[in-house]
Amino acid sequence: MLHWGKIPRMASLFLVPDQFPQLASALSSGRWVVACLCAGWCDVCKQYRAGFDALAADYPEALFVWIDIEDQADLVGDLDVENFPTILMQRDDVVAFYGTMMPEPRQVGRLLEAQLERSDADLRREASSSPERKQWQRDCNLIARLDEIS
Repeated sequence: MLHWGKIPRMASLFLVPDQFPQLASALSSGRWVVACLCAGWCDVCKQYRAGFDALAADYPEALFVWIDIEDQADLVGDLDVENFPTILMQRDDVVAFYGTMMPEPRQVGRLLEAQLERSDADLRREASSSPERKQWQRDCNLIARLDEIS
């Protein structure tokens, strides 16, 4: 984990349609994207946001994106968001993780660190290793979802 001292901390990107190209660019460049799917009315999400923003500062090699599932309903579509926070991790066109997590930012940090160490071949192999992961590739891929609404 990186420690920034006096360097200003970067917050996560609060996704609005004008920023869809920034998200698409990050995905197409091979940069990790860590998205938190949340809702503006959710108290857990409101409390979790500061920790998610801190992760964005600790991991500048990844783009952290805050997606309000109601404001961005076109992008989210029929994704199965069972609870909050729901986290999506993707690099290029591979969805490495999709699911609800406890609202503890350190868990997301540990999961991201594990993903950062994996080769592209390992990520792709795991992406097709189970029916659930195959479904993530079909349903949760942010590149495909952006293409659908553009």
